[in-house]
Amino acid sequence: MKVGLDTSVVLRLLVGEPADLARVAVEYLIQIQQKGGCAVVSDLVVAETYFALQYHYKTPKAEALALLRQFLTSHGIENSGVAARVMATPHLESAKPGFVDRIVIQQYLEKTDAVATFERASRKLPKILVLEP
Repeated sequence: MKVGLDTSVVLRLLVGEPADLARVAVEYLIQIQQKGGCAVVSDLVVAETYFALQYHYKTPKAEALALLRQFLTSHGIENSGVAARVMATPHLESAKPGFVDRIVIQQYLEKTDAVATFERASRKLPKILVLEP
């Protein structure tokens, strides 16, 4: 059995707040794993969690990425997209384009031949077409 986790559950698992909801999330994850299943986390949930950690919980980028990296490589957790692969980018906390832009680009490149953008920082990535005015 595979169960998709939404952002509210992932955040409770990562930050442990509020404690009662975090406890329910942990117990649910344990139940899934005891039944031989796994929890699936989409790229959109990874991106939402990344921003929520930074803006609502004041977690620095590097720490937010480290938490997500650790979570996505945990036993019983599966990423349904490309975020886990994007996290292998060296110095991702300061990379240009940033984490979420790289997720978007990788998702597109799985189904398209190129990505068009106005983001000049993306130029250094393969198969990127930077549109100029």
